[in-house]
Amino acid sequence: MASSGIFAVPSDLKSTFLEGIGPSDLRMILAAARPQQFLANSIIFNQGNPAQYLYLLTKGRARHFFVTEGGRKLLLKWLLPGEIFGGRALLYKPSPYLVSVETIEDSHALVWEAPVARKLASGCPRLLENALVVASDYFAWYVATHVALTSYSARRRLAGVLICLAELIGQRVAGGFEFDATNEELASAANITPFTASRLLSEWQRDRSVLKRRGKIVLRSPEKLFLHTV
Repeated sequence: MASSGIFAVPSDLKSTFLEGIGPSDLRMILAAARPQQFLANSIIFNQGNPAQYLYLLTKGRARHFFVTEGGRKLLLKWLLPGEIFGGRALLYKPSPYLVSVETIEDSHALVWEAPVARKLASGCPRLLENALVVASDYFAWYVATHVALTSYSARRRLAGVLICLAELIGQRVAGGFEFDATNEELASAANITPFTASRLLSEWQRDRSVLKRRGKIVLRSPEKLFLHTV
């Protein structure tokens, strides 16, 4: 569920989408957006919906996911403040969203209607260039993911997911980096079964590379974990 409201864009927000844009253009771009708040576990849009809005996450966390024809939910890229999603709204040809987006915690975003986003991009070449950089980064992520699925073992894929999540959303705690993740979520992200994820996590917990506590994962030693995959 979402509700609109007024809130300031964090002054320390770093966004590839807005990088290198002059102060006057930046004010115009931000003024054209509508601020919106989303509760944790909200679906912002579903795959197949018309791409009518472009979003910039300013606070909180979200992630892409895809639901297969068989109803399986595949977790894709996690999203942090400063990242955009719904980029198909920038296309002049009407297009559907390829994936869905859900919030992981209470979140804020700036939202541009598709015609407004396209007008801004045509009037500010740097904004369009930045959008292409984001698209290139997404393609690089897809290539790396495809290589992992076709070339790496289940053990190495799960280790890669743990290390990636620790770097992206982990909070430094005594003994490592802590983040929220269930066995099912980790299994989906690594494209393995929950049983395999549970077995590998139990193995790594025994040698103290990883700790599990109250729905949280603590990655203690990425280096030690990686050694178990080679």
